[in-house]
Amino acid sequence: MYTLIGPTKTRAFRVRWALEELGQPYTQIQAAPRSDEAREYNPSGKVPALVDDGATLTDSTAIITYLADKHGSLTHKAGTLGRARQDGFTHMVLDEFDAILWTAARHSFVLPEEMRVADIKPSLKWEFANSEATLVAQMGDGPYLMGETFTIADIVLGHCLGWAVGAKFALSQPRLTDYLARLRERPAYKAARAD
Repeated sequence: MYTLIGPTKTRAFRVRWALEELGQPYTQIQAAPRSDEAREYNPSGKVPALVDDGATLTDSTAIITYLADKHGSLTHKAGTLGRARQDGFTHMVLDEFDAILWTAARHSFVLPEEMRVADIKPSLKWEFANSEATLVAQMGDGPYLMGETFTIADIVLGHCLGWAVGAKFALSQPRLTDYLARLRERPAYKAARAD
């Protein structure tokens, strides 16, 4: 059984969602970011972390990539063109969506108040909208980023789009609004959100 460290409202949701999609049993320790309990698993105090057979893994994308590879699901096989495209989508989402949202969060509540720059948010929203248009232009046919196949790239993007809505970044592309609604109907998504 896996042990997931971190509250569901953080990037730990990505790992929880992947575990639900894979049908793998897990327990969850609701250690807050930067808490002493989180530092027991990751010296930086960042969450999520995942304990598997005594080894602790960190970084949500690294964790879900490991899980997908280990269980042979939610991913294309390493060394294939499908995997290269999947990795391209995953890295684009991390660079163009996650990084923007994290910067907005840092300047809203993470950084000390005197270090926050509120004026950065309009430019981040503009950049986010441009990234949406670029992503939609690269999406092929089918319900998911990889067409008919749901992968970890969808988990990362689904999490980021939900985060964006919660952070009041309006989704400018109707295709992404529909995509997010479709992801939220997946039984594993609902199970991961259940707490």
